[in-house]
Amino acid sequence: MWNQVYDPFSNTVLSTLAAALPVVTLLVLIASNKVKAHIAAIIALIVANLIAIFVFTMPSGMALRATVLGAVTGFFPIGWIVLNVIFLYRLTVEKGAFEILQTTIGGVTKDRRLQLLLIAFSFGAFFEGASGFGTPVAVTGAILIGLGFSPLAASGLSLIANTAPVAYGALGTPIAGLASVTGLDPFLLGAMVGRQLPFFSLIVPFWLIWTFAGRRGMLEIWPAILVCGVSFAIPQFLISNFINPWIVDIGASLISMACLILFLQVWQPQKLWLSPALRSHDDSAATMEQKPPAKVGDQLVTTKFGRTCTTGFCAIGQPRLAVCIKPGTELAFEREIEAESLWFKRCAGSQLAIS
Repeated sequence: MWNQVYDPFSNTVLSTLAAALPVVTLLVLIASNKVKAHIAAIIALIVANLIAIFVFTMPSGMALRATVLGAVTGFFPIGWIVLNVIFLYRLTVEKGAFEILQTTIGGVTKDRRLQLLLIAFSFGAFFEGASGFGTPVAVTGAILIGLGFSPLAASGLSLIANTAPVAYGALGTPIAGLASVTGLDPFLLGAMVGRQLPFFSLIVPFWLIWTFAGRRGMLEIWPAILVCGVSFAIPQFLISNFINPWIVDIGASLISMACLILFLQVWQPQKLWLSPALRSHDDSAATMEQKPPAKVGDQLVTTKFGRTCTTGFCAIGQPRLAVCIKPGTELAFEREIEAESLWFKRCAGSQLAIS
């Protein structure tokens, strides 16, 4: 039987540096922007095996078996969970349901700060609890970009918001992993985490809005931030300590979204924050893919920025849907459409006009 060696160099600093080498290798390769992520991961895996075998004296057979076990664990259940969520996400995008979801959530309030609380923090926590492993940032980032946020703002702010629920991500996978390694009861581990994490869950919404709008912008909506944080932190504690560690994020996020939406029915900030731009210099919007001009007969999903119609007018039919038709045709409304506090009335000339 092999007894694990924790300090092969009889020096804590050197042994720690050796153990950190695979992680450092992975991060440096990814940060260089010259090596693809999956190639960097394979290289880091090779480095990890070499360090384990030649530095920490782990038997080569055991190291290879541990590698296979890690790969299997990566595919099941982690990969399986992510695959299903990405499949559902792509399905909703292709069927147009994601656009409806984006409009519904973004339409609760026009204030960008409150949209961040609702989408990046509360809704992102729901995806973290259901899937985890990067999907919350991908989904909430896509929603925020659709609402006008730049790619840098959408991804960066979603990452900040995702720090609160990550301990219970993917139906409590981190808790289950820690329990399998330590042999401790996952319910006890989940309960202990639930006694520490709520304090950070209360701080993160303030940090999120401060990063986006600055201290003054944060103070203008502190009641909403407090409601959002408290309504997430308290259920997080209660569910983790008195129910189980698997549904903590799902339950807390649903309660937080409901409380924030109800609170916004009776309270609104005195001054709306309508700009989606970060306080710092941000030119990441220039990297966004530009949609090609529409042709006659194309269906156009109307957004804040509109869509270019190369020929003719755009008649509005169903909500948030326009059809590029022949020049001179009068508009036929099935019902009025409201988006971004503006009424889509006509598509004059070749550019969608908002009045």
